[in-house]
Amino acid sequence: MSTPALRVVHESGPGPDLAAAETAAADLLTALGIPLDSESLRGTPGRMARAYAELFTPRPFDLTTFPNDEGYDELVLARGIPVRSVCEHHLLPFVGVAHVGYLPGERILGLSKLARIVEHFACRPQVQERLTKQVADWLEEQLEPRGVGVVIEAEHSCMTLRGVQAVGSSTVTSTLLGTLREDARSRQEFFALTGING
Repeated sequence: MSTPALRVVHESGPGPDLAAAETAAADLLTALGIPLDSESLRGTPGRMARAYAELFTPRPFDLTTFPNDEGYDELVLARGIPVRSVCEHHLLPFVGVAHVGYLPGERILGLSKLARIVEHFACRPQVQERLTKQVADWLEEQLEPRGVGVVIEAEHSCMTLRGVQAVGSSTVTSTLLGTLREDARSRQEFFALTGING
């Protein structure tokens, strides 16, 4: 008997109020001394509102899993999944890549869903540490694998464009669960395949 796909949607709540966001964006820009009376800036508050609404609204998807009929018990890893999110402290973007892997249990996951899960949790104001843990915890809960590993490497605009202006710096975070945390050889294999020195 097949297991029905789990429909994944963003937390329930009111959708974006684009009119209010546009007014607030106009107020912010004006307060920062940016005049909005030129042709090129007149529509900027509306564009800002729509851009942030898009950044904070993940697409729903079906979490498609399949029986692990072959008993596959080696690491499944998707490397270089694009990550884009917004730092919750400054509302500036951070971008990079995620490497997401798991040791299958009774079910395996449609591979594109690893990227969808990263996108799902990245579409909100975030900190990289929480994002990394949310992806790993969610996979462990929904898939019940023998182990999960998530590594995110990202460049944060709040570090490169302002403050310390550390251009070219990147931040690496990881979360390991189950066998990938407990077994040194499995952990080393995961880090070797991601290109991270564990």
